[in-house]
Parts: sequence; structure tokens; C-alpha cells
Amino acid sequence: MKKVSFYLSRVSGSSFAGFICLFVSLFIWIFPVFAQSCDPSCANAIECRDKIAKCQEAWNQMETAKKPHVDALRKMENDIAAFQARIKIIEADTIRKAQSIADGEKALSGFLGLAGGRIRNMYIRSRAFNPLIEIFTSDTLGNAIRRLGYSQSVIDEDKKMIAKTAVSVKDLEEKKKTLEEEKGSLAYLKEETDKRAVSIRKLVGDANAYQGKLTSILASLSAQQQQFLAAKLSNLNISRSAVSIGACIDDRNVDPGFSPRFALFTFGVPNRIGLNQYGAKGRAEAGQNARDILSAYYSADYTTGYNSGINIHVSGNNEYGQSFNENWNIEEYLKHLYEMPSNWPTEALRAQVIAARSYALSYTNNGSGSICPSQQCQVVKKELNSESWQQAVRDTSGVVLTRGGTPIKAWFSSTHGGYSFTSGDIGWNSTDWTKRLVDATGGISSFSDLFNTAYDRSSPWFYCDWGSRAQYNKTAWLKPEELADIVNILLLAKRDSSTQNHLVQVDKPNPDGAETWDAGRVRSELASRGGTPYTTVSDVSIGWDQVTGRTTQVTVSGNAGSNSFDGNEFKTYFNLRAPATIQIVGPLYNVEKR
Repeated sequence: MKKVSFYLSRVSGSSFAGFICLFVSLFIWIFPVFAQSCDPSCANAIECRDKIAKCQEAWNQMETAKKPHVDALRKMENDIAAFQARIKIIEADTIRKAQSIADGEKALSGFLGLAGGRIRNMYIRSRAFNPLIEIFTSDTLGNAIRRLGYSQSVIDEDKKMIAKTAVSVKDLEEKKKTLEEEKGSLAYLKEETDKRAVSIRKLVGDANAYQGKLTSILASLSAQQQQFLAAKLSNLNISRSAVSIGACIDDRNVDPGFSPRFALFTFGVPNRIGLNQYGAKGRAEAGQNARDILSAYYSADYTTGYNSGINIHVSGNNEYGQSFNENWNIEEYLKHLYEMPSNWPTEALRAQVIAARSYALSYTNNGSGSICPSQQCQVVKKELNSESWQQAVRDTSGVVLTRGGTPIKAWFSSTHGGYSFTSGDIGWNSTDWTKRLVDATGGISSFSDLFNTAYDRSSPWFYCDWGSRAQYNKTAWLKPEELADIVNILLLAKRDSSTQNHLVQVDKPNPDGAETWDAGRVRSELASRGGTPYTTVSDVSIGWDQVTGRTTQVTVSGNAGSNSFDGNEFKTYFNLRAPATIQIVGPLYNVEKR
């Protein structure tokens, strides 16, 4: 009964009522707020970013509000399971005790019958029995006393057995009654707890459903944001592979015709997940084999003997004006692949072949679907690749990277800039085979370390200022007043987010159809909102995370003093406002001043 009282105290009606009221009131307050802040559409990359932040905050707040009730529901479910388990134990124990009672009652009946017979016989004998006659007629006095004592001891023993059995039966009956009472109480508690859990299940279910809706909105906003960012990135003609590299020119030694000047240099290319091609080249030159190289970039199993009889359907057009509607054996398909310079070290070629084979098999679901011949998938040509490449294909026949026996989508890109990321880090779906990596021969504590030890440091895209404009010697250098303008739009947007549609680059049409404010108008609007605008910038410094490879802070100094900004925030507004095609393309960047 102590257990029952304990359970009752844990699920008392008054505390539960308060629990429900609190839960409902929280959800009544939270749902409308979230609904208002999570609009699934956005007009530009900045608006997308802000709405993503709001929706993520809403999701996080919902998670925080939901958690104690999820925990409480989990406890209630455990209690219900415990009640049910205890009831089953009691039922089994009750059956055993009922059988013991029946056995005891049967034994008691036997004892009573035996004792009754003895008592009757003694009674009959006692009517005809005279102790004096027994004594005087006995051979000896001792025999007479023994016979009298024996008769009395038999009677006493019968009395003891009857009393003991009766007490045992009574004890069993009391225990059985107690168990039946506990069973009834537990059944009641289970029923009541189950009823209460129904309400909590519904509320938690509603919260989960709304979080699912928020997740869908976040995915939509992220996709729109990527589209806006990709629209400007597309002007840079960034190739994924090392074959067509050369779209970015390092302007550090190019004079634009003015000074002082600033340029933003990015380490690596945008999609730095999976195989780092220039990193593979550097690792091969350092003596690593294909398996070593692949294990550095993927958390996957190096599987040999995979089915090499699978056919791949190639459909579409490549970047070389060729059209495809081909069914190639997977090994033949790979011989037409052009994703890495064929004069690179053999082990780098082998690593690339294995990654490409894995990607093609995963992309087509082992040949059940088709794959395009362009950079959107993997670049192939009608012509066979060089003999060195074909030999790498033959050397690795049947070798695939797998997880759980299934080929992985082994992404790759030309240059990671010393750091690799997971697919989730760059806004793609999370995967368990991509990994974060400091892609260098040793630890990194400075940019000098990165330049000296990164495996992909030989890439022309390792450190580059992306974009250019027709004037200023076709460079990406900015004047101090141009950088000041970029800082001003960031300050203005932070003070008044409703101005964002007016803050895009001035040398292209406004994508929202709104008026684009020039530098003078931005300064005026910022001043009218209590801000202090810059007219010139004298210095810029950055802070960065040497472990993850991200710029974390940008500090700008000029005639309006000093201001520090989040690294990703600065990058977003820089790309929104910078002229022509000039932009920062990755998470790790630096500022050069000349």
C-alpha cells in the first residue's frame, strides 16, 4: 500500500491540473507569435537570412517550451508501463496465493477430519475410561501413565497443526486481499494516468506538427536564399572541379590605379565538402595512397568487389555542347569522366575515380535512374579520357565508398582552402559520411600556417579575391569610400530592417523593383536614425576560428570610429552591396590592404 500511496502522490489531480493549464497557456501564447514571424517567402538573400533566423528562433522557443512537457509525458508513459507491469506481477502472485489458499484449506480440512476422528474416539473411550481402573488394572503404574500421556499428546499435536494451518490460510487470505486491493488501485491509477496522458500526447503532437511546419518553412527559405546567392555566384563561373579552374585571379600584385585600397580574399571555393581535389593532389605528393586520401575526406567504408556490371544511363548536355542519351557500363562511364587533370599523381587519380564511381552509383541508385553529363552531376565527354585516367579506372574496378553497404554520394570540389565541412554545415541535408577537417599537415594557428601547410595550397583558388569590374584594371579592389558604403548599409539595416530592399548594389537593377539608395542617401538615412555614417575606412581587421575555418568577426575603423560585425553578417551585406561581381564566396576570408 505504500507503493500505491507513493504513486498517488506523484500523479495528484491538483498538480496535474496546474500542469495542463501552464502547458495550454504557453501554447496559446507561443503559436500566434510563431505564426506571425514565420513567413515562408523572401525577396532577397538578406530578407531570407533574417526570416530564417526568426523561424529558427521560433523553432527553438517551441522546443524549449515543449521539453518539460515531453519529459513529463515520458515519465507518465513510464508510470503507465510500471503500473501495467506491477498489475501483471500481482495477477500472477494472486493466482499463486489462491492456489496456496486452496491447498491450505484442503490440508486444513484433512487435519480437521483426522483430529475430529481422534477426538471422537477419545470421547468414546473417555466415557468408558476410568483412570483409576486403568491404573489398577495395568500391569504397572508406568504403563498406565504412558498410555494416558500418549493420548493427550496426540490431541495436543492435532490442536497445534489445526491452529497452524488455520493461521496460514488466514494469512494467505489477507495477502490475497491486499494484492487484490493493490491491483484495483493500480488499475485505477493506470486508467487515470492514461486519460491524463491523452491530453499531453495531443499537445505535444501539435507542437511536433508545428515544428515540422517550421522545418518545412526553414527549408523553403534556405532554398530561396541559396537561389539568391547562387544568382550572383553564377556570374563568377566557378567550376566545381579542378579541370576548368582559372576563373579567379589573385589581385594582390595587380595595381588598380588607386591607393589605399582594400580587397576581400576567400580561402577556397563555396562547396568545400567531400574530396578536396587539390588536397588529394597534395596528399598524393606527400606519399599517401588513394585509400588514405579518401579516409581523410569521408567517414565511409572502403568497399572492394562491388558489382561492376551495373549500367549507367547518361542523359542531357554537357558544357562542351555534346548531347547524351547513353547506356554505359559503370566502368566505361568512368573512362569518359573529366573531373581531374589526368597528369596528376596516380593516387590522386585513383581517389577521384573511386569518389566518382561512388557518386554515380548513389546518384542513380545503382543504375535505376539517370545522371546528367555536366557539372550539375559529373562532367563526361564523348571522348575517352587519357590512358593514365583509364588506368586509374582499371586499377580501382569495383572499389566503392559505402555506408551500410550502400554507395555514398561522394561529393568533391577543387579547393577547400585548408578546411573541409559537413554537408549540413553549408546548408545541404546532413549526412553521416561528410566530415569536418583541418586539411593540413599540422595544426593551424595563423594564416601563415595555412599558407605553408594546407594540402591544397598549390591551387590558384586557394586564396583569391573573387569577382572584378571592367575598370580599375579588372580587379576586385575597393576604394576606402566604397568599403565605407558597405559598412553603412550594414549599420542602417541593423537599425532599421525595413530598409533592406533599398540597399542592394547600385550598378545593377534592384531585384525587388524598389529604389536603390546610393551612398549619399544611405548616409542620410543612417544619420536620421541616430547612426554615425562613415565616409572613409582606414583599417579593417578580422578574427577567425582556426579549428573550424570560419571568419568570426570583422572590425572596421574609420572617420566614424570603430565597429565590429559578425563574420557571416558582414559577408552577407558585402555580397549584397559590392559592385559588379565582387563577392566573398566562402566562410573563411581575409582583408588585404595596399
